[in-house]
Amino acid sequence: MHHDSNPEGWGLDTLAIRTGHQRTAEQEHGEPIFPTSSFVYGSAAEAARKFGGQEAGNVYSRFTNPTVQTFERRLAAMEGGERCVATSSGMSAILSTALALLQAGDEIVASRSLFGSTVSLFDKYLGKFGITTRYVELSDLAAWEAAVTPATRLLFAETPSNPLSEVGDIPALAELAHRHGAWLAIDNCFLTPALQKPLELGADLVIHSATKYLDGQGRAIGGAVVGPDKLLEELFGVVRTCGPCMSPFNAWIFTKGLETLGLRMQAHCANAQRLAEWLEGHPAVERVHYSGLASHPQHALAARQQRGFGAVLGVEVKDGREGAWSVIDATRLLSITGNLGDVKTTITHPGTTTHGRLSDEQKAAAGIREGLIRLAVGLEDIADIQADLARGLDALAAR
Repeated sequence: MHHDSNPEGWGLDTLAIRTGHQRTAEQEHGEPIFPTSSFVYGSAAEAARKFGGQEAGNVYSRFTNPTVQTFERRLAAMEGGERCVATSSGMSAILSTALALLQAGDEIVASRSLFGSTVSLFDKYLGKFGITTRYVELSDLAAWEAAVTPATRLLFAETPSNPLSEVGDIPALAELAHRHGAWLAIDNCFLTPALQKPLELGADLVIHSATKYLDGQGRAIGGAVVGPDKLLEELFGVVRTCGPCMSPFNAWIFTKGLETLGLRMQAHCANAQRLAEWLEGHPAVERVHYSGLASHPQHALAARQQRGFGAVLGVEVKDGREGAWSVIDATRLLSITGNLGDVKTTITHPGTTTHGRLSDEQKAAAGIREGLIRLAVGLEDIADIQADLARGLDALAAR
């Protein structure tokens, strides 16, 4: 089922608007939603052919739904992958990848700075079935190399990382994975295909929490995996059999979200860059973690493999947790929530929310300090975001 997802050679914004939708007999202009569990056949013979896979077509919305397929085709085209499989959430995308590719005795080497739920999935649940995960520093290629054994089947990383904006060298990690007969999966939900294309850089799989920037407006939960047809066919089998499928309504929301992805990501990056530069000069701020800043240790690498720096900032303020909480509590505009990827700017204290379940040792290893605030910069007027943060930061500086 190999196919070129972009035969016309269109640019990203055109792909985001024009691909994936196959018009029905109604000749609709907008993409329709198919809220149906099942599909009807003209004869017993047609049903037999479709159930048996001899004839393409819809069977059951757990694994064949036209609205979901529109989203899958569009995201595959934008990421430059042969195929996409949509899932019920970003976490189920990671789970489905593991179930498709791994078995007892296999090993994962993963970046230490992963989303907390991903760590729990690898350690607690995959570990229960005999799959071992070793964690290494994202940017330390020698550590990745040292952690790989003959049993390693998958290298897994988020780049840039949450919330410290560490950057992994995707081409180098891909070379390492392939030299050892392993796959490289990159969680691309912080940058999206608008800013980074891991498959072009050598990764085998791209994983998304579509909940974040693909939707972009905080409306729906979903996930996706993009990659070569051979690997995705296995993954499709997992979704078909185990059932972590995306709903048609959510797929429609994500499809419409993709149409403005390029524009939104440019605007998110512009706001984030201005805010990061302002924060870096504020007396209450000890450090800003953002790969768009020249002070970031991997700024050059980020500039090389990304077309933008994203919108998630890690900001370390003085006076530890007390200082961080005082800044958060002084805001009136920003949303205090653990989510990100929204048009609304969000603020949270990672040490007690998104990374709150990690042990003190795990937090220390991941660089999650008590004074750290995470900002996911939205699309409000930058002066208003700045003024909302200045209220707490100015008071903290004056202490």
